[in-house]
Amino acid sequence: MKNNKLVEIKNIGMSYHTLDGETLALKDISLDINHGEVIVMVGPSGCGKSTLLSIISGLIKPSKGSVYINGKEVTEPGKNIGYMFQRDNLFEWRTIIDNILIGLEIQNKLNNETLNFVEKLIDTYGLSEFKYHYPRQLSGGMRQRVALIRTLAVQPDLLLLDEPFSALDYHTRLNIADEVSTILKKEGKTALMITHDISEAISMANRVVILSSRPATVKEIVDIELNCPDNDSTPMKCREAPEFRHYFNKIWKELDVHVK
Repeated sequence: MKNNKLVEIKNIGMSYHTLDGETLALKDISLDINHGEVIVMVGPSGCGKSTLLSIISGLIKPSKGSVYINGKEVTEPGKNIGYMFQRDNLFEWRTIIDNILIGLEIQNKLNNETLNFVEKLIDTYGLSEFKYHYPRQLSGGMRQRVALIRTLAVQPDLLLLDEPFSALDYHTRLNIADEVSTILKKEGKTALMITHDISEAISMANRVVILSSRPATVKEIVDIELNCPDNDSTPMKCREAPEFRHYFNKIWKELDVHVK
Protein backbone atom coordinates (compact mmCIF):
# COMPACT_ATOMS: atom_id res chain seq x y z
CA MET A 1 0.00 0.00 0.00
CA LYS A 2 1.35 3.41 -1.00
CA ASN A 3 2.33 5.69 1.87
CA ASN A 4 0.28 8.88 1.53
CA LYS A 5 2.55 10.89 3.85
CA LEU A 6 4.62 13.58 2.18
CA VAL A 7 5.92 15.34 5.30
CA GLU A 8 6.72 13.85 8.71
CA ILE A 9 7.59 16.29 11.49
CA LYS A 10 8.87 14.35 14.48
CA ASN A 11 9.35 15.79 17.99
CA ILE A 12 10.75 19.12 16.83
CA GLY A 13 12.23 21.33 19.53
CA MET A 14 14.03 24.64 19.10
CA SER A 15 16.00 26.63 21.66
CA TYR A 16 17.79 29.94 21.29
CA HIS A 17 20.77 30.91 23.40
CA THR A 18 21.22 34.57 24.31
CA LEU A 19 23.13 36.56 26.92
CA ASP A 20 20.06 36.21 29.14
CA GLY A 21 20.06 32.43 28.89
CA GLU A 22 18.15 29.82 26.91
CA THR A 23 14.76 30.49 25.31
CA LEU A 24 12.65 27.50 24.31
CA ALA A 25 10.67 28.42 21.17
CA LEU A 26 9.27 25.06 20.02
CA LYS A 27 8.59 21.96 22.11
CA ASP A 28 7.94 18.41 20.86
CA ILE A 29 6.04 19.35 17.71
CA SER A 30 4.93 16.37 15.61
CA LEU A 31 2.75 16.47 12.50
CA ASP A 32 2.19 14.42 9.35
CA ILE A 33 1.10 16.08 6.10
CA ASN A 34 -0.41 13.99 3.33
CA HIS A 35 0.05 14.41 -0.41
CA GLY A 36 -2.33 17.03 -1.81
CA GLU A 37 -3.30 18.33 1.62
CA VAL A 38 -3.47 21.99 2.63
CA ILE A 39 -2.60 22.51 6.30
CA VAL A 40 -3.04 25.94 7.86
CA MET A 41 -1.29 26.78 11.11
CA VAL A 42 -2.53 29.39 13.58
CA GLY A 43 -1.19 30.49 16.93
CA PRO A 44 -0.39 33.53 19.08
CA SER A 45 2.01 36.13 17.68
CA GLY A 46 5.62 35.25 18.35
CA CYS A 47 4.93 31.61 19.22
CA GLY A 48 7.38 30.27 16.62
CA LYS A 49 5.27 29.55 13.52
CA SER A 50 7.77 31.08 11.10
CA THR A 51 10.62 29.34 12.92
CA LEU A 52 8.90 26.01 12.31
CA LEU A 53 8.57 26.77 8.59
CA SER A 54 12.28 27.61 8.45
CA ILE A 55 13.08 24.26 10.07
CA ILE A 56 10.85 22.36 7.64
CA SER A 57 12.50 24.12 4.69
CA GLY A 58 15.98 23.26 5.97
CA LEU A 59 16.97 26.89 6.46
CA ILE A 60 17.69 26.31 10.15
CA LYS A 61 18.50 23.16 12.09
CA PRO A 62 16.27 22.19 15.03
CA SER A 63 17.71 21.67 18.50
CA LYS A 64 15.78 18.41 18.67
CA GLY A 65 13.83 16.14 16.34
CA SER A 66 13.73 15.65 12.58
CA VAL A 67 11.73 16.51 9.47
CA TYR A 68 11.28 14.04 6.62
CA ILE A 69 9.98 14.76 3.13
CA ASN A 70 9.21 11.73 0.98
CA GLY A 71 10.97 9.65 3.62
CA LYS A 72 14.23 11.61 3.36
CA GLU A 73 15.48 13.66 6.30
CA VAL A 74 15.72 17.40 5.68
CA THR A 75 19.24 18.58 6.53
CA GLU A 76 19.55 21.57 4.18
CA PRO A 77 17.37 23.67 1.86
CA GLY A 78 16.05 21.42 -0.89
CA LYS A 79 14.87 22.00 -4.44
CA ASN A 80 11.66 20.10 -3.65
CA ILE A 81 10.40 22.86 -1.32
CA GLY A 82 8.87 26.16 -2.46
CA TYR A 83 8.68 29.10 -0.03
CA MET A 84 6.25 32.02 -0.40
CA PHE A 85 6.77 34.93 1.99
CA GLN A 86 4.66 37.81 3.31
CA ARG A 87 6.20 40.07 0.67
CA ASP A 88 6.31 39.03 -2.96
CA ASN A 89 10.07 39.74 -3.19
CA LEU A 90 9.87 40.39 -6.93
CA PHE A 91 12.90 41.99 -8.56
CA GLU A 92 11.74 45.38 -9.81
CA TRP A 93 14.26 45.48 -12.67
CA ARG A 94 13.12 42.13 -14.11
CA THR A 95 10.00 41.59 -16.18
CA ILE A 96 7.26 39.32 -14.86
CA ILE A 97 8.37 36.39 -17.01
CA ASP A 98 11.97 36.87 -15.89
CA ASN A 99 10.88 36.98 -12.25
CA ILE A 100 8.96 33.73 -12.70
CA LEU A 101 11.94 32.03 -14.35
CA ILE A 102 14.52 33.02 -11.73
CA GLY A 103 14.12 29.85 -9.63
CA LEU A 104 14.66 27.66 -12.68
CA GLU A 105 17.72 29.72 -13.60
CA ILE A 106 19.21 29.33 -10.11
CA GLN A 107 18.56 25.57 -10.12
CA ASN A 108 19.95 25.29 -13.67
CA LYS A 109 16.67 23.73 -14.81
CA LEU A 110 15.69 26.19 -17.53
CA ASN A 111 15.06 24.23 -20.72
CA ASN A 112 12.34 23.83 -23.35
CA GLU A 113 10.30 21.49 -21.15
CA THR A 114 10.31 23.72 -18.05
CA LEU A 115 9.79 26.85 -20.16
CA ASN A 116 6.72 25.28 -21.76
CA PHE A 117 5.44 24.41 -18.28
CA VAL A 118 5.89 28.02 -17.16
CA GLU A 119 4.15 29.36 -20.28
CA LYS A 120 1.22 27.06 -19.51
CA LEU A 121 1.02 28.36 -15.92
CA ILE A 122 1.18 31.95 -17.13
CA ASP A 123 -1.59 31.35 -19.65
CA THR A 124 -3.79 29.29 -17.31
CA TYR A 125 -3.68 31.84 -14.50
CA GLY A 126 -4.22 35.02 -16.50
CA LEU A 127 -0.74 36.52 -16.69
CA SER A 128 -0.10 36.26 -20.45
CA GLU A 129 -0.73 39.92 -21.20
CA PHE A 130 1.45 41.01 -18.28
CA LYS A 131 4.52 38.81 -18.73
CA TYR A 132 6.62 41.61 -20.22
CA HIS A 133 5.43 44.16 -17.67
CA TYR A 134 7.49 45.11 -14.62
CA PRO A 135 6.34 44.50 -11.02
CA ARG A 136 5.68 48.21 -10.42
CA GLN A 137 2.98 48.05 -13.12
CA LEU A 138 0.98 45.39 -11.26
CA SER A 139 -1.41 45.57 -8.31
CA GLY A 140 -0.53 43.98 -4.98
CA GLY A 141 -2.81 41.02 -5.62
CA MET A 142 -1.39 40.46 -9.09
CA ARG A 143 2.15 40.58 -7.71
CA GLN A 144 1.29 37.84 -5.21
CA ARG A 145 -0.11 35.74 -8.04
CA VAL A 146 3.21 36.16 -9.84
CA ALA A 147 5.05 35.13 -6.66
CA LEU A 148 2.96 31.95 -6.44
CA ILE A 149 3.51 31.08 -10.12
CA ARG A 150 7.25 31.65 -9.59
CA THR A 151 7.12 29.17 -6.70
CA LEU A 152 5.15 26.62 -8.74
CA ALA A 153 7.51 26.98 -11.71
CA VAL A 154 10.17 24.82 -10.04
CA GLN A 155 7.51 22.14 -9.41
CA PRO A 156 8.14 21.69 -5.66
CA ASP A 157 6.67 18.77 -3.73
CA LEU A 158 5.79 21.05 -0.81
CA LEU A 159 4.80 24.72 -0.65
CA LEU A 160 5.40 26.73 2.51
CA LEU A 161 3.37 29.94 2.72
CA ASP A 162 4.29 32.39 5.49
CA GLU A 163 1.31 34.77 5.83
CA PRO A 164 1.31 35.35 2.06
CA PHE A 165 -1.67 37.75 2.10
CA SER A 166 -0.87 39.86 5.16
CA ALA A 167 0.48 42.82 3.17
CA LEU A 168 -2.73 43.12 1.10
CA ASP A 169 -5.85 45.16 1.81
CA TYR A 170 -8.88 43.16 2.96
CA HIS A 171 -10.74 43.03 -0.37
CA THR A 172 -7.63 42.04 -2.32
CA ARG A 173 -6.75 39.53 0.38
CA LEU A 174 -10.08 37.73 -0.03
CA ASN A 175 -9.73 37.61 -3.81
CA ILE A 176 -6.13 36.42 -3.86
CA ALA A 177 -6.89 33.77 -1.21
CA ASP A 178 -9.56 32.44 -3.58
CA GLU A 179 -7.06 32.43 -6.44
CA VAL A 180 -4.29 30.73 -4.46
CA SER A 181 -6.65 28.07 -3.09
CA THR A 182 -7.98 27.33 -6.58
CA ILE A 183 -4.46 27.08 -8.02
CA LEU A 184 -3.25 24.77 -5.22
CA LYS A 185 -6.20 22.43 -5.76
CA LYS A 186 -5.93 22.48 -9.55
CA GLU A 187 -2.20 21.73 -9.45
CA GLY A 188 -2.67 19.09 -6.73
CA LYS A 189 -0.10 20.75 -4.49
CA THR A 190 0.66 20.04 -0.84
CA ALA A 191 0.93 23.19 1.25
CA LEU A 192 1.57 24.35 4.80
CA MET A 193 0.42 27.91 5.41
CA ILE A 194 0.66 30.29 8.36
CA THR A 195 -1.98 32.92 9.03
CA HIS A 196 -3.39 34.99 11.89
CA ASP A 197 -6.80 35.07 10.19
CA ILE A 198 -9.04 32.30 11.57
CA SER A 199 -11.61 32.69 8.79
CA GLU A 200 -8.88 32.42 6.19
CA ALA A 201 -7.55 29.28 7.87
CA ILE A 202 -10.93 27.54 7.98
CA SER A 203 -11.87 28.42 4.41
CA MET A 204 -8.58 27.21 2.88
CA ALA A 205 -7.54 24.22 4.99
CA ASN A 206 -8.13 20.50 5.08
CA ARG A 207 -6.86 20.70 8.67
CA VAL A 208 -6.10 23.62 10.98
CA VAL A 209 -3.19 23.15 13.39
CA ILE A 210 -3.47 25.27 16.55
CA LEU A 211 -0.22 26.10 18.31
CA SER A 212 0.06 27.21 21.92
CA SER A 213 1.96 30.25 23.12
CA ARG A 214 5.74 29.93 23.50
CA PRO A 215 7.15 27.39 23.85
CA ALA A 216 4.86 26.34 21.02
CA THR A 217 3.31 22.90 21.12
CA VAL A 218 0.52 21.43 18.98
CA LYS A 219 -2.53 22.29 21.06
CA GLU A 220 -5.11 20.75 18.74
CA ILE A 221 -5.60 19.71 15.12
CA VAL A 222 -9.05 20.47 13.69
CA ASP A 223 -10.31 18.54 10.65
CA ILE A 224 -12.27 20.90 8.41
CA GLU A 225 -15.30 19.58 6.55
CA LEU A 226 -17.47 22.29 5.01
CA ASN A 227 -20.62 21.87 2.95
CA CYS A 228 -19.95 24.85 0.72
CA PRO A 229 -22.99 26.37 -1.05
CA ASP A 230 -23.51 25.49 -4.74
CA ASN A 231 -20.65 22.96 -4.54
CA ASP A 232 -18.31 25.95 -4.80
CA SER A 233 -15.26 25.16 -2.65
CA THR A 234 -13.52 28.52 -3.06
CA PRO A 235 -12.62 30.14 0.29
CA MET A 236 -15.03 33.04 -0.28
CA LYS A 237 -18.00 30.72 -0.78
CA CYS A 238 -16.96 28.31 1.98
CA ARG A 239 -17.33 31.10 4.53
CA GLU A 240 -21.08 30.75 3.94
CA ALA A 241 -21.08 27.06 4.92
CA PRO A 242 -23.35 26.21 7.89
CA GLU A 243 -20.43 24.61 9.78
CA PHE A 244 -18.17 27.64 9.42
CA ARG A 245 -19.25 29.44 12.61
CA HIS A 246 -18.78 26.27 14.68
CA TYR A 247 -15.18 25.90 13.50
CA PHE A 248 -14.51 29.61 14.04
CA ASN A 249 -15.74 29.53 17.64
CA LYS A 250 -13.84 26.32 18.38
CA ILE A 251 -10.52 27.66 17.07
CA TRP A 252 -11.04 31.06 18.72
CA LYS A 253 -11.62 29.34 22.06
CA GLU A 254 -8.53 27.13 21.67
CA LEU A 255 -6.38 30.13 20.81
CA ASP A 256 -7.59 31.75 24.04
CA VAL A 257 -7.29 35.21 22.50
CA HIS A 258 -7.40 38.11 24.94
CA VAL A 259 -7.59 41.76 23.98
CA LYS A 260 -5.47 43.84 26.33
